[in-house]
Amino acid sequence: MIASITLNPSLDVVITVHGLAVDETNRWTNLHLYAGGKGVDVSRAVHEMGGRTIAFGFIGGPAGRQVEILLDEEGVPYMFTPIKQETRTNFIITDTKVSTQTRIDAPGPRISKREFERFHRRMVDIHPKPSLVVAGGSIPPSLPVDLYYDIITEVSEYGLRCILDAEGQWLKEGLKSKPYLVKPNVREAEILLKKELPSEESIVAAALELLEADIGIAVISTGKNGLIAATKKRIVKAVPPEVRVRSAVGAGDCAVAGLALKLERDEPLIEACRLAVAMGTAAVLTPGTELCHRADVERLLPQVQVWEMTVKEWSKKRVFAAGNA
Repeated sequence: MIASITLNPSLDVVITVHGLAVDETNRWTNLHLYAGGKGVDVSRAVHEMGGRTIAFGFIGGPAGRQVEILLDEEGVPYMFTPIKQETRTNFIITDTKVSTQTRIDAPGPRISKREFERFHRRMVDIHPKPSLVVAGGSIPPSLPVDLYYDIITEVSEYGLRCILDAEGQWLKEGLKSKPYLVKPNVREAEILLKKELPSEESIVAAALELLEADIGIAVISTGKNGLIAATKKRIVKAVPPEVRVRSAVGAGDCAVAGLALKLERDEPLIEACRLAVAMGTAAVLTPGTELCHRADVERLLPQVQVWEMTVKEWSKKRVFAAGNA
């Protein structure tokens, strides 16, 4: 089973307009509500693909209740900890006239010490124990910025593997706990490493640099160009077919779900990357924060190009040879 931790889940309100006019009255053409947050998205995607999952996090107020209803409708199991303050609401505005998407995210509610202790007890007492834990997203402003360090350290002490998908200071602090896998995108990796990554060679070098923090697997997603993954012995590149993008929201979370699904079963990294790219690509075919559909993933999977070589081979060639489908 794959458990997800979302410290700052959200109710995502996706508004579609055709031609957003500043300082004018705008009328939406479509409005949809989705349960959001990185971990929540991972659990939703894992469930869509037939995997076992449970979502942990904090939930409060009418917005939080709406998140629970949406997850109930999808059949996604959860074990949220109730809080006094209200779950944040994020707004995603899609302008179909110019094909742009604007996010307006809330910082999140204040979590009390007692609420966090209840959350911690729920996690510790979960039965059966998950085989893999995915933690990701923002941390509410009232909680310590290094909280992922504490969570991942404790998860590791229970003998469980943990995937971290965060950014900025949350990622920087979380890396110190030596997670099993991290998955920044190129921009997040550039900020973390304080350098630009303009080429494939520089991205591979960045992934290998991340491994120096005693991380098991470093994955850097590159949008339409797929992803690069590295262990201390092997490097994998996976590239999707060209598709028409409707919304990129949630694509990275679906990719993480794909990695988790395969690695939970101890399948080869190259197959985990193949599924990750197929799921991430399937997500961009759907509107708003709607995630991947299983039928799209299965159709795209054989179209994903993958390459694999040893770190020694890479150090000599600095380029991937012909891929395989």
